Amino acid sequence: MHEPLPKPIVWTIASSDSGGGAGIQADLHTFAALGCHGCSVIAAVTAQNSTEVVGYETVSPTLFVTQLNCLLQDMSPKVIKIGLIPDAGLLEQLAIWLMQHKAEHEFLLIADPVLSSSSGYNFISQSILSIWRQQLLPLLDLITPNLPELTLLSDMPLASSNEQANQLLQWGVKAVLVKGGHSAETDTVTDNYFSPEQHFSLQQPRLNTLHNHGTGCVLSSAIAAAYAFGYELADSIIVARAYLQQALNHSYATGKGAGCLQHHSWPTKRCYFPQLKLPQDTQYGALSFAGISTPIGFYPVINSVQWLKRLLPLEPDVIQLRLKQGSPDEIELQIAEAVLLSRDYKLRLFINDHWQLAIKYGAYGVHLGQEDLAQADLNAIAAAGLRLGISTHSYKELLRAYQLRPSYIALGHIFATQTKQMPSQPQGLTRLKYYAALCDDIPTVAIGGINTQRLEAVMQCGVSGVAVVSAITAQAEPEQAFLLLKHRVEHYYAHPA
Repeated sequence: MHEPLPKPIVWTIASSDSGGGAGIQADLHTFAALGCHGCSVIAAVTAQNSTEVVGYETVSPTLFVTQLNCLLQDMSPKVIKIGLIPDAGLLEQLAIWLMQHKAEHEFLLIADPVLSSSSGYNFISQSILSIWRQQLLPLLDLITPNLPELTLLSDMPLASSNEQANQLLQWGVKAVLVKGGHSAETDTVTDNYFSPEQHFSLQQPRLNTLHNHGTGCVLSSAIAAAYAFGYELADSIIVARAYLQQALNHSYATGKGAGCLQHHSWPTKRCYFPQLKLPQDTQYGALSFAGISTPIGFYPVINSVQWLKRLLPLEPDVIQLRLKQGSPDEIELQIAEAVLLSRDYKLRLFINDHWQLAIKYGAYGVHLGQEDLAQADLNAIAAAGLRLGISTHSYKELLRAYQLRPSYIALGHIFATQTKQMPSQPQGLTRLKYYAALCDDIPTVAIGGINTQRLEAVMQCGVSGVAVVSAITAQAEPEQAFLLLKHRVEHYYAHPA
């Protein structure tokens, strides 16, 4: 029997909710549902039900620090989530402890600054606010305040939420996620992410349910859990927002007041994921790219017309031409020749990057990387009737691509590849399966390090096609490699497992 893979360890430092819907209880439910092992450090025990918080008592300072040290000796975390700590002395102790250990143990630190309960119980004092601002914010990688908490923390009651978030950044926190649940929007909820490097918004339909106890705890815990699995922070926030929407959609009554969220597993349904709003994408209206009527299937990627001429007699159906070498004139000559050849052989030819030349010579389609989207005229590509493929390497890039409604979306790189330098880590099969599930109405292509041994496992993840590079061009007998791969892909899609 194989030993199971270790689960990533995530801590919550917060308070107990005797009603079970928020606090430590909600955090541990979330960690478990998303596949992490949760550890807890209790700051206080509350007496509460679905309608009110009756009271609370904090643990002793000695026991609080003993919990922290005991866990660190044996169960070091990938991520620590901080929730309700209603005592200034404990909060200051925590700040000191984090200053002593964060750099050495390299854990990510996320805080949900619970300053009052959803039923209206107030945990605020000026000393608590001062410790948050002066001692904790400089240690945090992310803070997730709602709008009232943001106003209190920033001490800027008349400023906009953007200005308030920037104030927290100036005080040292690395990123701020402003939750929009308390906004005046009636049909939607918009969360705004701010860091020195980027700003984006996540918008979702507002679910008007009374049973929403613990939403802030669940969101921050889900961010922590996703990050513990190696997702970037932006991706972790996207996954967490989908997890929260899923849990809210299935929430249930527990007593006479606000009920609890229903914890499920990793979110995979498109309906739970938010709409991503980026400042650079505001120029695009409702784009409409030509569709792909015949499934993509086997999709070789080559780097010269010479390779195209070698493969054409083998009757490929679709090929991408990725030209990175040569002068502008030489590249234009190759593209012009390649498009003519593609018409003779009824080949669906995608041109990588060079969208102007693809339009000029009437190629079947264009493939763009994320960095090329900002420079390309997507309206011109759509108006010319060309198909568009977009590369993605993360949830954030996938949401962006999906909203542009391209002809297909490339998901990669799945395995380590020597074909080109990649800024991201290999995605692996689990992520590929998650990504493909979100694109059930847009064709998807897996790419990156795929060979004959990995081929079937990749196709089983639900993609519409498989792109290969070195599995053909780096082989001793490229034509034989092409035919073998082509046969296996066509056989699989004709008789899926």
